[in-house]
Amino acid sequence: MAKMMKLRLGVSDDPTALQPSLSDCLGAMLQQADVLVTHVLNGLELGTSASGPQRISALQTPPVKLAVHELHAGATDVKATFVKELTRLVYEGGGKEQVATEVLRFQDLQLFEDEELDQSIEIARAQQEVAMAVDDTLPPLDALISTMMGWRTIQPGLNPLRPEVFVRSLQHTLARHVKEAGAREALITPAAGLLGVNLRRLYRELADWLRSTGIEPAVPVGGRINRATGASGAPVTDSVAKTLLTLDRLRKLLAGDFDQPRKAEFLHTMPASMALLQDLKKADELVKRLEQRPRPVAAPEQPVDMLAEADKPAAPAHRIGEQLGEEVVRLMFDNLLEDRRLLPSLKRQLRELEPAVQRLTKEDSRFFSDRNHPARQLLDRIIQRSLAFPSEDDAGWERFLASLQSIDRWLESTVMDADTFGEMLDELQAQWSEQDQGARQKREEAARSLLHAEQRNLLAQKLAAEFAGTLDGLDVADFIRDFLKNAWAQVVAEAQLSCDDGSSDPYGYRAMVEDLIWSVQKTTAQRGRARRLVQMIPALLQRLREGLGRIGYPPELTQRFFDHLITLHRAAVQEGRDATVQAAADAAWAEQSQFPEEAEDEVQMWLDENEAQESGFIEEEADLGTHYAASPEAPRQEELRAEQDAARARQVPAQEEGPADAGAVMPEELRIGAWVEIRIKGDWVRAQLTWCSPHATLFMFTSIGGAAHSMSRRTMDKLRTNGHLRVVADRPVVDEALDQVAQAALKNSVERPPEG
Repeated sequence: MAKMMKLRLGVSDDPTALQPSLSDCLGAMLQQADVLVTHVLNGLELGTSASGPQRISALQTPPVKLAVHELHAGATDVKATFVKELTRLVYEGGGKEQVATEVLRFQDLQLFEDEELDQSIEIARAQQEVAMAVDDTLPPLDALISTMMGWRTIQPGLNPLRPEVFVRSLQHTLARHVKEAGAREALITPAAGLLGVNLRRLYRELADWLRSTGIEPAVPVGGRINRATGASGAPVTDSVAKTLLTLDRLRKLLAGDFDQPRKAEFLHTMPASMALLQDLKKADELVKRLEQRPRPVAAPEQPVDMLAEADKPAAPAHRIGEQLGEEVVRLMFDNLLEDRRLLPSLKRQLRELEPAVQRLTKEDSRFFSDRNHPARQLLDRIIQRSLAFPSEDDAGWERFLASLQSIDRWLESTVMDADTFGEMLDELQAQWSEQDQGARQKREEAARSLLHAEQRNLLAQKLAAEFAGTLDGLDVADFIRDFLKNAWAQVVAEAQLSCDDGSSDPYGYRAMVEDLIWSVQKTTAQRGRARRLVQMIPALLQRLREGLGRIGYPPELTQRFFDHLITLHRAAVQEGRDATVQAAADAAWAEQSQFPEEAEDEVQMWLDENEAQESGFIEEEADLGTHYAASPEAPRQEELRAEQDAARARQVPAQEEGPADAGAVMPEELRIGAWVEIRIKGDWVRAQLTWCSPHATLFMFTSIGGAAHSMSRRTMDKLRTNGHLRVVADRPVVDEALDQVAQAALKNSVERPPEG
């Protein structure tokens, strides 16, 4: 295969003569897919032999042998399925659907069916086999592919030829052609191993070819190449997870399968009714007799050996559940303490909370399955509020720490249950509500202003379309058209919204549109027009100024409009008799409009002065333009966000200007409660998304001090595109920590066969 690859591609003597494009590279690899599957099928066939150096023990059972022979017999269809799926995934950039291992969520495990659980483990095992095989040849190829995709730094997660794509294609092919689940599970690992060996050769030859054509590799993020999946060292979960944690057990914990029934003291000796004994005057005697009874000596508790043989007595279910709960809590806190978004002082507080959570979970496993459990809510509220502070030097941080120390007295309680955590949460919420009262009132007022602005702007968009229809086919200057579709549409919309009786034109502003259009038409020629213009122009101009004043429209945006309008009216009244006036009118007619015309599907978002002040509205040009348009790093912002995303996945910090530990990729839709950092006038501001308008045209972010920063969707998209809006946390950090526990369970499930 190696020779065939090089003969087909060729090696150029002159590297600059013909450099392949990314499409050429993908096409070259896809043409090898048929040969790749042939090698895998041949390897499986040899692996079923009873003896020989290529014998594979996992393929020796009759059902598996039969499945291999059927695959070999239908090799043409098998190869066609693999090639078709691989082509689809490659040209989708690696597949729109993510592999189960990439999206595994702790909270979703309790909803998994056995088949889904097995499939997650099946794919993860296959990925591990392939990753191990290509560990040395993949990083150089990632560097070259990244260059061809236009990146300066290596982006392994964006490589359309990454191993996960081939694993998904293999898994899809086996699922299509091997119907028996047991045989498919036995086949996936050896098939992936064969795939990895042959893929390693292809990666090496493809990289050699690309280098021979003069393509320079991209540089590694942070100055070093991360092999295989890009993991940077052992995660914090490795030291303990291998003893007990697996997906199957974790799912049972979430389902409550390990829960121990509560003990009923003296249940076999106590009568059904203590009231009856009181009546008979015997209750005290019974209690005294029971207290004096010798207590049995408890047998020493034996440690649970999770690696013991299957024929040894199994540990009680409740004991396994207790151990598993301890590990999950320990891993969750380990992940939180490793999270670089959390400040050191908060981590010390979390260490003090961990024993209390451990005590709780021994008696109440609902902590793992119920997001609304008071203990989960307490951790989540504390951590989410801490994200408001990028640094311990920020104003308000000491006050926040003091509020956490106020709940220390509960941590020594002899009873640590859901009610205890509920009391702690109530105490903190009471303090925070008092601190936030002023900010909450400001936020509510800002939200009302923004809601009104959205309603007005949406109505103005409809009116603009109506005015455009009225102007259709008429000979009217561009600045008149744009004024009606922008400023005057806002005036009419505000008038309608402010009217309580439901009138569509309470001040007659809508009816004025026809008069304005008639007064400035170039081709209008009627007897007595000049006399009528003299009579109507003063009132028309007065009403126009009155309407614009009602919405506080900026005078600088409309002054030139009035200057040009008056020039046109003067020329119309004189009917061309004054050449100087007519020349001025022609110049005004030809001048480019000062009102930017919007696309039909966009809302030109505009807020009046009061609305903008109350909501901290960020205007594109005034507040942002000079800061990101001229920024020298602007062309690299897409690349920087990808670097940050990869670093976040590896728990390795990316190097970028600005506050540390900011998130990476902006999602299509942010959730209410997400924390972000926004660059405004050169400074980074930490804020939380606290409000979104019903039609998602306006968004309001609020900092811990209560300052609002609102913006239109278009402004937010510009900030995102230029890397000036970065996500710190778009979902609860506690959920992320538990998701990492699920990932550790998946890893252990891959390394050890699932339990029956």
